[in-house]
Amino acid sequence: MTGARQRLVSDGTDGDPPLTTPLRTPLFIGGEIYRGSTYGPKHPLAIPRVSTVIDLSRAMGWLPDEVYLDTHVASERELSRFHSPDYIAALKRAEAEQRVDEATAARHNLGKLENPVFAEMYRRPAHSSGSALQAARILGDRPAGLVYAPAAGTHHARRDRASGFCYFNAPVLGILELLDHGLERVLYVDLDAHHGDGVEEAFADDDRVLTVSIHEDGRWPYSGKAEDRAGGMARNLPVPPGFNDSEMEHVMAAAVLPLARAFRPQAMVIQTGADALAEDPLSRLELSNRSLWDAVAALLPLAPRVLVVGGGGYNPWSVGRCWTGIWAVMSGRDPAAVPPTAEAERVLRSLTWNRAAGRNPPEHWFTTLADAPRPGPVRDAVKRVAEMAAS
Repeated sequence: MTGARQRLVSDGTDGDPPLTTPLRTPLFIGGEIYRGSTYGPKHPLAIPRVSTVIDLSRAMGWLPDEVYLDTHVASERELSRFHSPDYIAALKRAEAEQRVDEATAARHNLGKLENPVFAEMYRRPAHSSGSALQAARILGDRPAGLVYAPAAGTHHARRDRASGFCYFNAPVLGILELLDHGLERVLYVDLDAHHGDGVEEAFADDDRVLTVSIHEDGRWPYSGKAEDRAGGMARNLPVPPGFNDSEMEHVMAAAVLPLARAFRPQAMVIQTGADALAEDPLSRLELSNRSLWDAVAALLPLAPRVLVVGGGGYNPWSVGRCWTGIWAVMSGRDPAAVPPTAEAERVLRSLTWNRAAGRNPPEHWFTTLADAPRPGPVRDAVKRVAEMAAS
C-alpha cells in the first residue's frame, strides 16, 4: 500500500504541528457509574477500577475540580457510527430484561462467561464510549490537548459482537470522531497484555490510522502475529512470557518511538491496560508500573493531541496504582517521588479481592504507588519482534 508506506516516512515538510508542544493542561473524564458496578462476583471485572483511580487521584491532591469532567453518555446514534443498530438494540434489551435468548447470545456473543448479563451492561459501556467521544471532540476542536479517559480502553468489541469483556469499542469510536474532525494521521498504541484486535480490524483498510500493539504472544485472542500488518497500517509486537522492564524499554526505543516519529501523528490514542503488570492474574508478563509510566511519558510529546485510555487490569491494587500514576505523569508529576497520603492509603486499604493474593496482600500495595523496577535481560525473541515492527 503505497499511501500507507508514505505516511510512515513523512519528512516533516507538510506543515503539520511540531512533534513537541508546550505543556498542556490535562483533563480527566470520569463517572460514578463505575462505582459499585461489576460484571458479577466471579468475573475478573468484579473489582473497582475507575472509581479507585478517581479516589486515589483526589486523595493525592492531583485531581482538582477544574480539570475533572463528568462523562458524556453515548447515544444510540453516536454508537451506530461503528456498531450495528441491531447489536445496540440487542444490548439495550438485554440490560432491560436481564436475559438474552439463545439466538441473540449466539449472534452477538452476549450472556456468556466472558461477556455476561449484568445490571449496567448497556449503560456502562455507553458511558465508556461517551468518554472517548467527549475526549475526541475536545481534542479535535483544539490545536493541542491532553485528555485522560480511563474507562475508554475497551479495545476488543466488534461492530456487532461483544468480545473480551468489551461490549462497545470505545477507542474505535474515539478515533472515528478524531477523523471526523478532519485529522488525517492518528496513531493508536496499545500497551495491554492482550492484542488490540478490535481496533486493528476496524482500521485495517484505513491508511489514516496506524495501530501498534505490544502484547503477550500466545495469549487470547491469539492474534497479532509479528508478520500481521492489516493492509500495511498495523505493527504487532507479540512478546514472550516474562517480558520485563528492560525489554519494554528496548521495544519502545527500537520500534514504537521511531514508528511514531516517522508517522508524525496529528493525534494519538494510548491504551494503557494494566494487565501487563507482574501481579495481574490474566497474563504472564512481568512489567512494573514504572515501565508503563515511562512508555506513556515517552509517547506524550510525539503528537499535539493525545487521548490516554485504560484497558485490562484485574488486580484492584495494581490497576488502581498504575492508572493513578499515569494521571500523575500526564499532569507533569513523578508518581514514584511521593508516598501515598494518609487518605490515599485508606483508599488502598479499603479494597478487597476474592482471589488468593487478595486475602494476604503485601504491605507495599498499600504504602507505595510505584512498583520496584523489574529489569532483566533483553531476549532475542524480543529483539526480533522489535526489528520486524520497525521495518
